[in-house]
Amino acid sequence: MQAQKGLTFLSMNMYFEGYGYRGSTFEQTYRCYPASFIDKPQLESGDKIIMPPSALDRLASLHIEYPMLFEVRNTAAERTSHCGVLEFIAEEGMIYMPYWMMQNLLLQEGDMVFIKNANLPKGTYVKLQPHTTDFLDISNPKAILEKTLRNYSCLTTGDSIMVAYNNKKYYIDIVETKPASAISIIETDCEVDFAPPLDYKEPERPKPTAPPSADPAAEAQVEEEPKFSPFTGPGRRLDGKPAKDLDASSSSPAKRQANATNSVQPSASSTPQITAPRKTTGKLVFGSGGSQSSKGTEKVPEKDAKEEPKKEEPKFSAFTGKKYSLKG
Repeated sequence: MQAQKGLTFLSMNMYFEGYGYRGSTFEQTYRCYPASFIDKPQLESGDKIIMPPSALDRLASLHIEYPMLFEVRNTAAERTSHCGVLEFIAEEGMIYMPYWMMQNLLLQEGDMVFIKNANLPKGTYVKLQPHTTDFLDISNPKAILEKTLRNYSCLTTGDSIMVAYNNKKYYIDIVETKPASAISIIETDCEVDFAPPLDYKEPERPKPTAPPSADPAAEAQVEEEPKFSPFTGPGRRLDGKPAKDLDASSSSPAKRQANATNSVQPSASSTPQITAPRKTTGKLVFGSGGSQSSKGTEKVPEKDAKEEPKKEEPKFSAFTGKKYSLKG
């Protein structure tokens, strides 16, 4: 009985060694192909791969805990990511994975990829950064992201996942994960934070205006507001006749103000002309200044006297018409 068990165990070891499985961990190299080669488009909306049946037998013998998570490594490009497994129906020596995962690992069709089982801690925090601002224009991006992440089993810092919505693909970078650089998001309460999109541009702020200058010279350059000047309009007579006596030059505000001040306050220069009249040699002149000023003042009423007298309207005269007799 014991010899039979020994032969069975030896045959199992020979079976797994034939496919390159050795040791207590699952480590194997496969050729990778995109999901389109096996007609499994649902792979593109998650992070799970399809492996050959021999991988399932090896994993079962190692008592790998569920869910099964794997480290995927492109040794040539030194790129590493993590994924889950969906089915074990691939041809031996081949695996099928989402195309966005092949882009993250810089893999081409038929390239060799190293697969190793991994134990990842449950995530508590993840920071995401959309590539474009179009993702934020979705009516409810949080609900769309939550629905998409249900198809994912783990997240790795530095990867770019794809979110498909409304016949459009949105790519999102994994900026940060806690408590490790690779976390499991199966049955866990994970806090999600968003970074500004890669093409986001902050609105330009208005340039600050220069503070007002306290220099008195600059304040002097400011134009003064025009002051109110009364009685600056053209003169008009109450009888409707044109004001011929008014000087046209006196219409300006400055000249009218000067005339008003001269009429109210006599200047010092005009006083000696009245009090100190010019005297001729050898003659006595009495009141010559007063006579000159009176002549000057009498000229204005003379103009008024020269005006044409108004024509008197004919008065009403009673019984001035022709006479008529009642007899005819």
